[in-house]
Amino acid sequence: MAASCRWAHRPFLQNTHRTQKLSMIRRLQSDGQSTPTKASQVPKPLVYTRASPQNSSPISASVAAQAARQQGGTVAYPKTRICIGIVLVGSIIYSMTTTSTRLQPQHNDAPTIAERDTLRKRESGITSSSPMRLRMEDLIKTQQRHIVSELEKLDPEHRFREDTWTRPTGGGGISCVLQDGSVFEKAGVNTSIVYGTLPRPAIEKMRVNHKALDPSVESLEFFAAGLSMVLHPSNPMAPTVHLNYRYFETMDRESGDCNAWWFGGGTDLTPSYLFDEDAIHFHRTIKTACDRHDRGYYPRFKAWCDRYFHIPHRRESRGVGGIFFDDLDAEEKDQEQLFSFVKDCLDAFLPGYLPIIERRRGMEFGQREKQWQQLRRGRYVEFNLVHDRGTAFGLQTPGARVESILMSLPLTAQWMYMHEPEKGSREERLLNVLKTPVEWV
Repeated sequence: MAASCRWAHRPFLQNTHRTQKLSMIRRLQSDGQSTPTKASQVPKPLVYTRASPQNSSPISASVAAQAARQQGGTVAYPKTRICIGIVLVGSIIYSMTTTSTRLQPQHNDAPTIAERDTLRKRESGITSSSPMRLRMEDLIKTQQRHIVSELEKLDPEHRFREDTWTRPTGGGGISCVLQDGSVFEKAGVNTSIVYGTLPRPAIEKMRVNHKALDPSVESLEFFAAGLSMVLHPSNPMAPTVHLNYRYFETMDRESGDCNAWWFGGGTDLTPSYLFDEDAIHFHRTIKTACDRHDRGYYPRFKAWCDRYFHIPHRRESRGVGGIFFDDLDAEEKDQEQLFSFVKDCLDAFLPGYLPIIERRRGMEFGQREKQWQQLRRGRYVEFNLVHDRGTAFGLQTPGARVESILMSLPLTAQWMYMHEPEKGSREERLLNVLKTPVEWV
């Protein structure tokens, strides 16, 4: 009975024995032989069966008679037993080898840099001794919450929609977007954290501005963090504003240590109707923040902004400028100094813009002013989709969240064929300023 239980889960053995038994019965029936034998002399069958309480049937007697002839050290069904043995041994060997493969430790199970950073934040929090990538992430998320909170005070009846998203390779972001509000037709304040791998062509391209990058490697792990904001007011008298501050670094895949880094960013104002006092206030506020760190920053980064936000095919600037900088690394200043500079620029945004939107949000306007605003927004779209490096980088990043990248586009815009503003109009004055940048402070 024990043997029967032991082989019960191997039906192929039972089928083999049954086939042999039927073959033997047919031969005995044809020969008419039936030789009685002692129970102790019957070789043990491959599969045990219960003994019948009744007298054995003629078929059972024939089976026993045939088995009785297998005496004198002769093994019953030698070929069958060899075949079964081969199957059993093969099964055992296969099971051992596949189990060994499954238990083999995988080299890819090591935690990624993103996973290690997540654990570090959970266990130790963010401090002044944390890696710069974690401190920058903390800074932009703190600023995002603060800016959204202050903007909602302008329009208490409308709230930002908040979407939190993650990336399969690590990182993620928070998109805060408001549409069809009383003050803003569309407003977006987004943070984005990206962990990824730079292929060799991207490394070679970046080495033009960053010689610290190793040109011999096939790929590099990278981290990018940024706060990006665009506010499109409903009132044509209120200017659109843009802000973006970001940090980028490459890392050693094994240790996670930073081997190259840089900061970038800026802010700029794009009015549909120009009020000189608004442009002066905006530029003066950001100049004050720059002067705390280097008195050469504002004139240098203001000129950079005028060049960067130029629309070549229109031969005009997108707006009245602000500041713009990129690729600021150890050749510029040390990491702590540049981090402090970026923080002060972020802190300067609300004091530089809120007084402007509060002055212009309730001004009267008509259909003519609204149409001009739509045409100027068309220029904004042209620059962002054709010339903006940030938009291009975002759309080319694998796994990018397109909705967040295109958040900068206005809700409405227009393009009119061969439109020309009237001579001497406010619209014409704006175009003249956009063709020749002004030194506002």
